[in-house]
Amino acid sequence: MDLGIHFVNFSLPGAPDTLAATLVETARIAEEGGATTFTVMDHWFQMEIMSSASDPMLEGYTTLGFLAGQTSTMRLGLLVTGVTYRHPGLLAKIVTTLDVLSGGRAQLGVGAAWYEREHLGLGVPFPPLAERFERLEETLQICRQMWSDNDGPFDGSHYKLAETVCSPRPISSPRPHILVGGSGERKTLRLVARYADACNLFASSPDEVAHKLAVLDDHCRAENRDPAEIDRTILYTGNVVDDPDGFVAEMTDYARLGISTVEVMPSGDPVEFTTRVAERIIPTLPR
Repeated sequence: MDLGIHFVNFSLPGAPDTLAATLVETARIAEEGGATTFTVMDHWFQMEIMSSASDPMLEGYTTLGFLAGQTSTMRLGLLVTGVTYRHPGLLAKIVTTLDVLSGGRAQLGVGAAWYEREHLGLGVPFPPLAERFERLEETLQICRQMWSDNDGPFDGSHYKLAETVCSPRPISSPRPHILVGGSGERKTLRLVARYADACNLFASSPDEVAHKLAVLDDHCRAENRDPAEIDRTILYTGNVVDDPDGFVAEMTDYARLGISTVEVMPSGDPVEFTTRVAERIIPTLPR
């Protein structure tokens, strides 16, 4: 099992002046310690379930572009882009740019979006959930088309593109890695089976994750797709450094389910947290 760092808290001592240096040091320690991915959130306001909406939040792709120049091996992505945040043609162009400048390390993580307050706050349309899922499917279709040899038009219900030109092309082959976030059994996991290279589920419990993966396998069979083609990843929300041995034992149960990567979120000082993860946890994860 691999481990990724999901950087979510920008309310750090000395911020905003210290944010750049803290991000760089955290990413450096993560990469040197064997972490395979580094992700940040894609929000405009901090999530209220974490703290206050007025707390610091950096724009996601600008942050990843900055980190691309400071790292060399880790995959970089947002966990996850809300489908409402950027027009899909622009989104594909942004991820392509990140992929080129990072040497082929970009990941498109995308979901249906949920944080209504930030949309209303900044005047961004927030359509009903059913429409957001329709837009998510068209966004996945557009990105895949822009990363293919087909640069012709796209004529969808919500998006109409006269040309899907994307130059330069991504360095990743055959295209940047696509991850769909969320665990909805009727829509989200069906979209994973149809379009994505990876899913991301909350590490709620091994039994619950096993159920979600079984649903995903059913969708794969309906789509005539080999379930083994899809990377199964989880997001762990607890503080893993409080009980490293317990965390590793728990990850052994998830690894038996076929989970390939666990994303963990720094608690407290991200540099200290990541140092402890690199020294104590990554070397002992199940292989």
